Amino acid sequence: MMANRQKPSTILHGALWVVQVLLAASLVWSAWIKLVWPIAQLAAMWPWVGQIPATLVKLTGIVDFLGTIGLIVPSLLRIQPKLTPIAAVCILVLMICASTFHVLRGEASVIGVNNVFALLATFVAWGRFMKAPIPAK
Repeated sequence: MMANRQKPSTILHGALWVVQVLLAASLVWSAWIKLVWPIAQLAAMWPWVGQIPATLVKLTGIVDFLGTIGLIVPSLLRIQPKLTPIAAVCILVLMICASTFHVLRGEASVIGVNNVFALLATFVAWGRFMKAPIPAK
């Protein structure tokens, strides 16, 4: 009976790691292109980039990169792993802001990715806060 109780926790722990890595990989890609690519090249892919200050685009890239670090590093090193679900909550807030930004601009059709990331971040926050927290060293 005890093994049955631990099995879902192990599966959940693994699923959370998979989601953390997928979300972090997506965020690091977004950070990379926002921080490295020229604005004109980005604007060809995301028109909104050419319509806001470049500094704001770079700032969102930094925020994306910090989210990546928060999702992976504390849990991986088991140093302050409680920062991982906090990072997930911050990513959820970021995605709500991004969705609101696009809706206000009449771009509601492009918020699907933001909504998926918000759901993934919510799963990580719930799982790492409540069901499968990672203990500190």
